[in-house]
Amino acid sequence: MNRNGEFFRKIGFTGRGINDIMSYEKKNFKGDNMLYNEFKSLKLSALGMGCMRLPCIGGDNSAIDMEASREMLAYAIEKGINYFDTAWGYHNQQSERAMGELLGEYPRDSFYLATKFPGYDLSLMKNPPAIFEEQLKRCRTDYFDFYLFHNVCEKNIDGYLNPEFGIFEYLMEQKRIGKIKHLGFSTHGSLGTMKRFLDAYGAEMEFCQLQVNWLDWDFQNAKAKIELVGSYGIPVWVMEPVRGGSLVKLEPEYEERLRALRPEATMAEWAFRFLQGLPSVKMTLSGMSNFEQLKENIETYSEEKPLSERETEVLLGIAREKIAKTALPCTSCRYCTEYCPRQLDIPWLIELYNEHVYSGGGFIAPMALSAVDKDKLPSACVGCRACENVCPQGIRISEMMSDFTERLGK
Repeated sequence: MNRNGEFFRKIGFTGRGINDIMSYEKKNFKGDNMLYNEFKSLKLSALGMGCMRLPCIGGDNSAIDMEASREMLAYAIEKGINYFDTAWGYHNQQSERAMGELLGEYPRDSFYLATKFPGYDLSLMKNPPAIFEEQLKRCRTDYFDFYLFHNVCEKNIDGYLNPEFGIFEYLMEQKRIGKIKHLGFSTHGSLGTMKRFLDAYGAEMEFCQLQVNWLDWDFQNAKAKIELVGSYGIPVWVMEPVRGGSLVKLEPEYEERLRALRPEATMAEWAFRFLQGLPSVKMTLSGMSNFEQLKENIETYSEEKPLSERETEVLLGIAREKIAKTALPCTSCRYCTEYCPRQLDIPWLIELYNEHVYSGGGFIAPMALSAVDKDKLPSACVGCRACENVCPQGIRISEMMSDFTERLGK
């Protein structure tokens, strides 16, 4: 608590006892002009701090720079951020420990802490109690304000739904006894996988964390995913608002087009203003790695300036142009699947291929394909070209399958 004495004096704790400090609900304190969103009876800062990209020492992802992180955290809290999102696997399992130490210097009722059940690792699914208790220990807390099923996807959906593992039942029991205040899920999965999860547990899910940004609005079906969870009455938490930083700097031709509309706005601001126009979004998480990013994002979230219809049109137009430079123009007409002797889901494989090529690799395609039988993978294509003979777009599907197989092998 001594490290933050200056902060408490700033907000009026001069000469008071420790009990007064611990009872003060700083969660409702508005640092400067931070925007807040209502969620049930809570006021959540519209910008949350994602703890997957904390500053590190020497480029080592597991060596979190604690002093730099401590300074950033103090500034974030002073400016009104009250939501912190970590997870079991972030920073090679060091993020929860780091946040436990750093947030332990503040009153527990002055912030909201979120973490997740690590279902992306199938080996951890068999013992939910051991995982959960270890997370409480790492985070130095008795409860989590927000807890998520981590990345519901094709790889783990059967495990999450498996009653033998009892993950859902265990987490609901933790909620009943107060160790979880609000339960939700994050996902990079397909609409079909999301629907399976929601049909099973949607009535109990309070929020959903999705990858939403202007590039993925159509490219990764972000719009359709928001609509799907909305049909269950579930609000959205946004992750990857600037797509890992790739939307912070665009090609000069695109930046020029956007600056003609908002001369003073940075490219990062464009990404956040796009999200401010989505009513179902209650929380936007940003993994800020340095002070410059933190200050810029806090400034953006000191006021609400959603994009106009025209600005949104231009931005989504740029998204289509960027994607078209690498993406195969599949329209999912499915003529190809009727002629495939291996009965491959060619449109879906093309969709994964497009994402994999645009992103220069990444985990989404390998993750999705890890749940597919070997005889349905791109490598199962026999190169007969029967699909190509009926493709209205003239896509060289056999060549795509071969290239995809090679890329996945690398």
